[in-house]
Amino acid sequence: MKRLLTFLLCFGILLFWSSCRDDFEFTPSNGQLEFARDTIYLDTVFTNIGSSTYNLKVYNRSDDDIVIPTIQLENGINSNYRMNVDGATGLEDAQEGKFFENVELLANDSLFIFIETTIDISSLGALENQFLYTDRILFDSGSNQQDIDVVTLVKDAVFIYPNKDDATNIIETLTFDVDGDGTPDETNLQGRFLTDQELTFTNEKPYVIYGYAGVGAGKTLTMEAGARVHFHADSGIIVTDNGSLNINGELSPDQETLENEVILEGDRLEPLYADIPGQWGTIWLFNGSENNTINYTTIKNATVGIIADGNQNASNDKLTITNSQIYNISSFGIRGTATSITAENLVINNCGQSSFAGTFGGKYNLTHCTIANYWNNSFRQFPALLLNDFIIDENNTVFTNDLTEANFNNCIIFGNDNPEFLLENEGSVFNYKFTNCLLRFDNENLEGSGNYNFSDTIFYQDNVFNQDPDFENSFENMMRIGFDSGAKGIGNSTFEVEDDILGNERTGDIDAGAYNFTTFED
Repeated sequence: MKRLLTFLLCFGILLFWSSCRDDFEFTPSNGQLEFARDTIYLDTVFTNIGSSTYNLKVYNRSDDDIVIPTIQLENGINSNYRMNVDGATGLEDAQEGKFFENVELLANDSLFIFIETTIDISSLGALENQFLYTDRILFDSGSNQQDIDVVTLVKDAVFIYPNKDDATNIIETLTFDVDGDGTPDETNLQGRFLTDQELTFTNEKPYVIYGYAGVGAGKTLTMEAGARVHFHADSGIIVTDNGSLNINGELSPDQETLENEVILEGDRLEPLYADIPGQWGTIWLFNGSENNTINYTTIKNATVGIIADGNQNASNDKLTITNSQIYNISSFGIRGTATSITAENLVINNCGQSSFAGTFGGKYNLTHCTIANYWNNSFRQFPALLLNDFIIDENNTVFTNDLTEANFNNCIIFGNDNPEFLLENEGSVFNYKFTNCLLRFDNENLEGSGNYNFSDTIFYQDNVFNQDPDFENSFENMMRIGFDSGAKGIGNSTFEVEDDILGNERTGDIDAGAYNFTTFED
């Protein structure tokens, strides 16, 4: 009985105390809100393409529960921004996402404002290809008003979309001769062939590609110096039978802006996406395409940088790539299959599989190239360089094709795995040679056997093994070599390319790789 009386007494006191509390009375804010930042930068967006969602944290540092009378965009219903305040979308109709009333905020608590935008640059009266769009978030009014600036750079662009049948809602699929039997086949790749008017990409506006842009038979896609090409997810370029791709970048004096170089990357412009692999598909040089050339080009953040198929015995190489960089690729940097590739001053790094793979035979000649791989996943399946002469079909049947030549001269082949090159042959012709290269291969079980007899001068001559290349910052794709590099002075002038990838003349002792040591700066 005593316990029951004690419980009732305590309960009564608690009930009386709680009824006298003033917890649920909110006082108007007095202009003393605090903010996590004074400006919200939404980075760069393309016209008519929605931005990512950004946030602003708002603090009530006082000991009072407050109510913010209004939170609104200064441009009101005409603003191109839209907000969400702690999950609420504000007033309905035209002011939804623009205007909020009586927002409560407890003492020593905070709330989130989420903001995003979609802007049509043509509606802004912009005279240039880009426009700085601004607005303000206003908190309260009168003498208590506080504000936060919101800023977005909007870029105009040339958009290339696949066609869509409005009646069936089916998006166009590329149709071309996939298996080489002379009959067009329908692929599972959404996209369309470029028109004749679209076959020259200039540097006037960036290009944004949705789906695969096809280069038709007998057509040539030309990209001029300074062109910028952005790909949406699962997008890329396919060059079909008798078609060609010519990317004509030029040396850029400013290596920060690369204004003359051609850059191919994803369409997410926020800094968060600057180095994320696998954002788009690939550049696919299909069997039958010819005379493809790439110069002073950066290809980054793709699934496969370049796929080159077939034509290993063509009179001209399937692909000639010079003074170019490929990095942050989720699979292969370059994957050649029974094809022919010539490369000079090429840099490949940070690929989820091999940086350079010559598969099912072919013909490959690489001079002054840096084939590295410092992928941050310790479970990378393949080394930086892979060469083989076979494929295995779904029935586990092995098919072979001659590796007629694979020459690596004055190259660096290195990475954070060991060994960093793999040679696999099943057929009778497997010709390769490494000359004056810096190589990573330190495997006692393989060394001296099979394709790894490094004393055999038919296949290996004047190479240096396992010495640190002293890259400037391999994880950031800064691949210039330092003072202590094992690549310094080991090159052979017989294979010399006159200038390095930065346009510096190679004189005196020849360094291996795409960069001459003289270009390095601390």
